[in-house]
Amino acid sequence: MDDSVKLRVVIAEDNYLVREGLRRLLEDSGEIDVVASTGNAAELLDAVRRLNPQAVLTDIRMPPGHHMEGIEAARDIRAAHPETGVVVLSQHADESYALALFADGSAGLGYLLKDRIGDLEDLVHALREVCTGGSVIDPQIVDTLVRRRSAGAASPLAALSPRELEVLREMAQGKSNAGIEQSLFLSTSTVEKHVNAIFTKLRLPESGVHRRVAAVLAFLQNDAA
Repeated sequence: MDDSVKLRVVIAEDNYLVREGLRRLLEDSGEIDVVASTGNAAELLDAVRRLNPQAVLTDIRMPPGHHMEGIEAARDIRAAHPETGVVVLSQHADESYALALFADGSAGLGYLLKDRIGDLEDLVHALREVCTGGSVIDPQIVDTLVRRRSAGAASPLAALSPRELEVLREMAQGKSNAGIEQSLFLSTSTVEKHVNAIFTKLRLPESGVHRRVAAVLAFLQNDAA
């Protein structure tokens, strides 16, 4: 996708002040065109049906139940409008919410903590990533999952070096090898070496960046170690 083209985005957030703050923040970036801002899941689904946005940014909890309406809406949107990416915002670092979102696959989905709102670059990156079928997971969630899995000696994650865990963390955010090079200040050959080591140790097939994220999520979610 051409980064010079504004993304058409629908926002869903029941708190009016937060919703308007998000709208202004995104539009002030010059990269986002907020075509609708809604206050509940029903309005969100209607706006997506009418306006066919490229991406949705939704709170995880909305009326009427204030439970996981955002996750349920994300699933409905991806099923009915597979060309529309969805980023879910949550105050909860509990990884169970993220795993619930990705239960049926990670393509075109993102899960960010609301703390990430302050970093406009991260927010816009996430919206652009899900538009191309990619996946983005908040680094704090990834860290929690990695710590849980690596705590068991039998887990293949326990075999990863500290640097390989850092690379895995960057991979799970949807970054390409080039993006990892920039984030960790590593050479191309070093990143390739670490990525190949990760695939080998975790028994993951080497493929495109989006499938890499899905594979990492699947491993973290389903491995019993």
